[in-house]
Amino acid sequence: MPSRAEQAKPAQWFVYVLRCADNSLYTGVALDVHKRLDEHNGITKNGAKYTHARRPVELVYQEAADSRSDACKREYVIRNLRKSQKENLIKIKY
Repeated sequence: MPSRAEQAKPAQWFVYVLRCADNSLYTGVALDVHKRLDEHNGITKNGAKYTHARRPVELVYQEAADSRSDACKREYVIRNLRKSQKENLIKIKY
């Protein structure tokens, strides 16, 4: 049985970027990036409308955030980058 400290530990949030089949980039946040990737690819339900028509998608970038709020703030920053800037971010991180 997990200790109280383990039970109280907040979940780890992530910001991720997917490359779609049409070479566009999609940015999102999730607790479980690989589960979310399966959703975007239609393996399980609940993928985004944007990625539904642009399958398959592949994970090209992810970074951890301390909270959902921090993840959403970082997502906003990444979404507002030009595509060339996003490509540079992907190259640097991966």
